[in-house]
Amino acid sequence: MSEAAPGQAPEPQPCFADSRRLTGPNLFFSATGAVLEALGPSAQSASAHAVWWERVTALRRAIGWPEAALAVRCHATGAQLALAAPAGLLFTATEINEWAWEAASGLFSRSASASPDADAGEPPPFDALHPPGDDVEQAARVFAARAAAEHHPAWAALAAAARDHGVPLFADDAVLSLGAGRGSHAWPLAALPAPHRLRWAALHAVPTALVTGSNGKTTTARLVAAMVAASGRVPGLCGTEGVVVGGVAMASGDYAGPAGARLVLRHPKVEVAVLETARGGILRRGLAAAHADVAVVTNVSADHFGEYGIDTLADLAETKLVVARALGSEGLLVLNADDPQLLARAAAQRCRVALFALDDVHPALAALRRASGITCGVAAGRLRLGNAGEAHDLGAVAAMPITHNGAAHYNIANAAAAALAAVALGVAPAAIAETLRRFGLARSDNPGRLERWDVHGTTVLLDYAHNPDGLAALLAVAASLRPLRLGLLLGQAGNRSDAAIAELAQTAAASTPDRVLLKELPAMLRGRAPGEVTALLGSALRSAGVAPERVQIEPDEATAARALIAWAEPGDVIVLPVHQVASRSAITALLDRLSAQRPPVTSITAPVV
Repeated sequence: MSEAAPGQAPEPQPCFADSRRLTGPNLFFSATGAVLEALGPSAQSASAHAVWWERVTALRRAIGWPEAALAVRCHATGAQLALAAPAGLLFTATEINEWAWEAASGLFSRSASASPDADAGEPPPFDALHPPGDDVEQAARVFAARAAAEHHPAWAALAAAARDHGVPLFADDAVLSLGAGRGSHAWPLAALPAPHRLRWAALHAVPTALVTGSNGKTTTARLVAAMVAASGRVPGLCGTEGVVVGGVAMASGDYAGPAGARLVLRHPKVEVAVLETARGGILRRGLAAAHADVAVVTNVSADHFGEYGIDTLADLAETKLVVARALGSEGLLVLNADDPQLLARAAAQRCRVALFALDDVHPALAALRRASGITCGVAAGRLRLGNAGEAHDLGAVAAMPITHNGAAHYNIANAAAAALAAVALGVAPAAIAETLRRFGLARSDNPGRLERWDVHGTTVLLDYAHNPDGLAALLAVAASLRPLRLGLLLGQAGNRSDAAIAELAQTAAASTPDRVLLKELPAMLRGRAPGEVTALLGSALRSAGVAPERVQIEPDEATAARALIAWAEPGDVIVLPVHQVASRSAITALLDRLSAQRPPVTSITAPVV
């Protein structure tokens, strides 16, 4: 905050930030609600939290809302305050949350004690957004009126009827739908029907899978969708690159949040929904689907720390495991037994748990099989599915295209996770095995994820690898190819910490690259100055022993990739972690043209894209 000039009032200080609705199961509870990020000197004060708790409780009681959950979650830089609230009253809930925290922070009392000598036009030394003051009865009159204005009787009637009929309901700011996929129907909020006019027998859910994790969730979700298609049903898939129904792209862009999930769940052709579920959507809004049949958590690794109060791997694991809130007692949670954070939390889940690992003799898998549980792992080079005491051979790992002859260990794990999810969705082991035999033969199966080109003797690997664990796994595949020289494209979004950016560079340096092209990402600065991220990466590379003459900086992703390709010679391996879809399209088009050129040349000259 800037210091006030003499004779001027101090600049107002907010006591909260990022106050938002939670429209589905979330980090705090399995209901809808509201959350805010507490700021200021009271943010981590237990006494202030107690006052907030008391004010929310008293106010909800005063306006006739039912008792519901409250949560306080402290983290490294502040605290999050959350309250559960009815789905149709979430705007009012956010304001109640804000008012209660303003009262607990003492802002209203400071307003009352403002200097009488202050000029009438001066702002108070705080930022109180709600005028009722800290009196509960006065606030109740204001918020009761706001709740009445927000209340949508037709929505409430449909929600009650949907609960009675066991039909899922999905709503956003413009549309309400009942049922899912082929069993769904949607209406504008301004034209909702009366419950008695609906053919409830035609409205129903469809089998639904949620897929999350730090790395591998896109590949895993695509595999699950392909397995569903092999079983003869129409999958609907949303993810970081768009929405696909029955193999047809319906939308492009990042749809790994609630908006993408609703597009799939409302599509009239969808028979099975596969919903890639990213960390950001979980933290911002919660899950779109309150009920699912299976949920997968591929792994957790250090990424995005410092955002939304997530500071540690344990925090991140709890965030990813929000998907378990959508599973009833019969739902299946698929966890990675090779991930210590996930394995440590397996026993505490209230749903059924299935486990996968690279080694089928992993003690946790063996114990689960003895209890007639479901597992998947590698035994004697073959992927084995164990289900209710029966073993199913899903094929030789090295023959599965996405494993790159078994070198891509992370894709072996993704295949195992997908197999377990597919079983829960009713896919037969034979269809799972057939999918694994062919998935990845065409680059269109898994675009942007471990794609490979042979360009006149140079091997080029393209992947999304966006954090240290992902990059290390990609570089391990490159090392398995025994390159004469290794070239690497390297960059990072600006919303990572200095330490996280340095760790990415250290991971790169450990592979002893012969050439590193640092890429600027102008569309992903996210608060950083131009050149700041590449400077941090360059400094960390030098500190890790990479000679400065081996490092080059280029102004964007596509230009950097072209320069690296132009440097390459036969026998080299080029590793391209590409993070932007537009850049990827340009780079893949270039690689397709170069690999198609005849006759072979001894060096690659990259034309302008």
